[in-house]
Amino acid sequence: MDETQEVVTALTVDDCWARLGGQELGRLVTRVGDVMDIFPVNFVVDDRTIVFRTAPGSKLFELTVNDEVLFEADDHTDVDAWSVVVRGHARVLDTSDAVRAADALGLEPWVPTLKYHYVRVEPVSLSGRAFARGPEPERYGIAEY
Repeated sequence: MDETQEVVTALTVDDCWARLGGQELGRLVTRVGDVMDIFPVNFVVDDRTIVFRTAPGSKLFELTVNDEVLFEADDHTDVDAWSVVVRGHARVLDTSDAVRAADALGLEPWVPTLKYHYVRVEPVSLSGRAFARGPEPERYGIAEY
């Protein structure tokens, strides 16, 4: 029997969204040419999309060059852990109605900076895993065959 089957389980799409909805901090991965960057962002889930705010800079620039992104969030306790990865496209919200709706989400910057740009990550795919935590099994001794 594969020991990982007992301690690692795939999350359903609904489980993934539920776990993302309970988090505030994630990581956004961008790619421009051969250069990849990763940025911590505070976010909210809105209608099965990820919304965050940003200021002008490398993150916003990179999203305009290539809108394909990865987004990851995770959490853990002493007994379990999980990770969810969203593959999707990021777009800056640029209409008055879209910005007004995003303003209503209550998303505030974590640091005292002005972040006028809202970005929405629209998923193409979503995957997640849950992990049961515990001590490492015995690595030495007689292996069972």
